[in-house]
Amino acid sequence: MTNSLPYRQDLRHCFDLVEGFDRQVLETWLDQTRDTVAALRAAVGKGTYAFLDQPDRSDDLAAIENAAKTLSKFSTVVLLGTGGSSLGARALAALADAGTGLGVKGKPRLIVAENVDPFAFERLIADLDPKTTGALIVSKSGGTAETLSQAHALLPKLADPAAQAIALTEPTDNALARLAKRYKLSTVDHPTTLGGRFSVLSAVGLIPAALLGLDIRALRKGAAMARDAALADPLSSAPAYGAALAAAFNARGVRSTVLCPYVDALAPFAQWYAQLWAESLGKGGHGTTPIRALGTVDQHSQLQLWLDGPADKLITVVARETKGAGPRYSKDALGDSSLDWLENRTMGDLLDVSWRATVETLARRGRPVRVFTLPTLDETTLGALMMHFMLETVIAAALFDVEPFDQPAVEDGKRLARAYLKGMA
Repeated sequence: MTNSLPYRQDLRHCFDLVEGFDRQVLETWLDQTRDTVAALRAAVGKGTYAFLDQPDRSDDLAAIENAAKTLSKFSTVVLLGTGGSSLGARALAALADAGTGLGVKGKPRLIVAENVDPFAFERLIADLDPKTTGALIVSKSGGTAETLSQAHALLPKLADPAAQAIALTEPTDNALARLAKRYKLSTVDHPTTLGGRFSVLSAVGLIPAALLGLDIRALRKGAAMARDAALADPLSSAPAYGAALAAAFNARGVRSTVLCPYVDALAPFAQWYAQLWAESLGKGGHGTTPIRALGTVDQHSQLQLWLDGPADKLITVVARETKGAGPRYSKDALGDSSLDWLENRTMGDLLDVSWRATVETLARRGRPVRVFTLPTLDETTLGALMMHFMLETVIAAALFDVEPFDQPAVEDGKRLARAYLKGMA
């Protein structure tokens, strides 16, 4: 694997833990990714797979930055969207505020409203200042029931919707486009060939990112780095290795994949990943169930299950360099001899040894675990990680023999929900 990437994938703790699985088995599965990687490489710049082309775009940056500038005038910005229209924005917002949820100093407070819980939404709009609130309404199709419902509730509450709200949707005649016309809202085009869960590097993710002061060009640069390294050669492709690993373990009874970052700023990233993996691969009886976790929190909850429950999980730990970071504890400050192990150590030291100990304990119990290590976490790194997992998902889809870009079962549910509404007494 190339050393030019801003992350490193380590598979050492995956081998010789599950009966019949070793490096040779993985290489056999990896060999099956060759055609897929070649097809993806040939598709770059052709528009066949729109997510591959987002890192190279510059034609949309002016519209993205203008939208962010417009929204930056407000003290609060509400993003209305769900699924692929919101999860990427959440992941990027967490990078901006280091995962604290406290917002970014000097930038608008971003509220991502995804659900249609009436009690929560009524409380939200009741607490908003109608003059100092901006809105970004996101729906690729323009017909997302939850988002349209929210928009019809929020827009009449704004003092001047035409100046305060922006709609982001496909350039087609759809319900959101018509709503935008009715309220004279500015609009930004959602690429028609780009699926929602693959859209984080488009205006969908980059308008909120720019609003919060992130370097959107660096996000795309990191994604381009990961894409180019991954597609150069399947035998050195980090996403191809990850996809092969998932398929190989799935063939041996591993039915769940855990993503556990030991970084607060990556907690929403794990949620973004869960949708990407589940909705892309869960078809025709295929796929593995994504489980999102967060270290060290889940050392005190889920880890017991991973270690001593069913041996049906592939675990991915993501950790950044934290040695020496954070508060340092002196002997005098501790004032307790039972805490000698913490003397002259930092909070970052504790986090570092925690994830390392978790990985080693899992491996000792025969639980396969791979590790991503990040020298730093910035826009370039996060863009690279997002591209890695989009590619890993698409390559895994080929190994599972499923179409990664649709969600037919979900569409059935949407149609049924609308039928229920029409028939509601």
